[in-house]
Amino acid sequence: MHVAKGQDTTSAARDAHAVRYRALFISDIHLGTRASQAESFLDFLKYHDADIIYLVGDIIDFWRVKRGPVWLQSHNDVLQKLLRKVRKGSRIVYIPGNHDEAMRDYCGTSFGGIELHHDIVHTGRDGRRYLVMHGDEFDVVVRYAKWLAFLGDRSYEFALWCNHPLNWVRRRFGFGYWSLSAYLKLRVKQAVNFIGEFENALAEEARRRGVDGVICGHIHHAADRPIEGVRYLNCGDWVESCTALAEDHAGQIHLIRWREASAAPARRAPALPAFPEPIPLPELGRPAEETSYGPPILAQPEWDKVALGAGTQPAASLGAAALPAASFWMGAEPSGKGRRD
Repeated sequence: MHVAKGQDTTSAARDAHAVRYRALFISDIHLGTRASQAESFLDFLKYHDADIIYLVGDIIDFWRVKRGPVWLQSHNDVLQKLLRKVRKGSRIVYIPGNHDEAMRDYCGTSFGGIELHHDIVHTGRDGRRYLVMHGDEFDVVVRYAKWLAFLGDRSYEFALWCNHPLNWVRRRFGFGYWSLSAYLKLRVKQAVNFIGEFENALAEEARRRGVDGVICGHIHHAADRPIEGVRYLNCGDWVESCTALAEDHAGQIHLIRWREASAAPARRAPALPAFPEPIPLPELGRPAEETSYGPPILAQPEWDKVALGAGTQPAASLGAAALPAASFWMGAEPSGKGRRD
C-alpha cells in the first residue's frame, strides 16, 4: 500500500481493510439529533469506501438545529471523515432533503470539494441509469401541509426516544434490538398507504424522465423492488435501520444492513482464554538465563537471598522466590512486604 507524504499512516492502514465500491448511496443521517447513529455510521465508513459517495438528503437536521441541536463529537467526526474522503480522491455528491433544505440554495456549487445537486442521474457500470433524489418533493404532507410535517416530525422523535428505554429492558431479558417507531410505521394503515403512494410516485417520475430506476431516501424505509418496469431503491436511514446502498464494480446494486452485519460473529473480538497458562517454576541449580516467561532465572546460590524490602532475608521456600517474578509478569504487584513503590 502506498502512503502519500503527510498522510496519516494509522488512517491509511485502517482504510486498507475497507471494501471499495463503485458507488455508495447514504441518506437520512440526521446529524444534530439525539437519534442519529453517528457512531455506527463512522464504523460503517471504516469498512466501506467508494469512488462516488451520494449523500441523498437529510444529512444534517436543520429542523432540530433551529430548536437547539444535540451535536456530539461523533457528529463532527462524520463531517471530517467525509471531507477526508474527498481529499483522498473520492467524489462526494450531496443532494439536500427537506431537513437540510437550506442547502438547496447552493445547488450547483461545491463546498470543500463536495458537490451540491438538487438531483442527479447515476449511470451504473451495466449502463442502467438511475435518478438520485431525496424524494420529499413527492411527499404531499411536506409540500402542502408543512405544519403537519413538523407535527409528524415531533411525534416521530418521541417514538424514537421510546426506543431507548424499551430496548434497555429488552437487553436485560436477553432480547435483541427492536424499533417501536419502525413497528408503528409498518402497522398503521395510513403509514403503509403513504409508503406505497410515495414509492409509486417516485417510480412514475423515473418513467417520466426516461431512466431505468430511482434511488431515494426520506421515508426511512429501505427497499429494493421493481414497480411496473422501474427499479425502486431506497437507502433507508441512520437513525433506526442503519442501511445503505452499494454498487460494486460489476454493476450490481445491493442493500447493506449494517446493524446486522456489524453484529455478525465474524466481526466480534475473539474470546479470551478462561485462565492464563501457568508459569513454570525454575529448576534448582539451573544457571541464570533469559527465558520466554520473564526476567533471568537466578542460579542456585542466589535463591537463598530474595529481596523482600529494604534488606534481604533468607528465602523460606522456593515459592517465596518465585512470587515477585510471577506476580510481575501476570500483571499484579507482589503483596505484603515485597511490594516496591
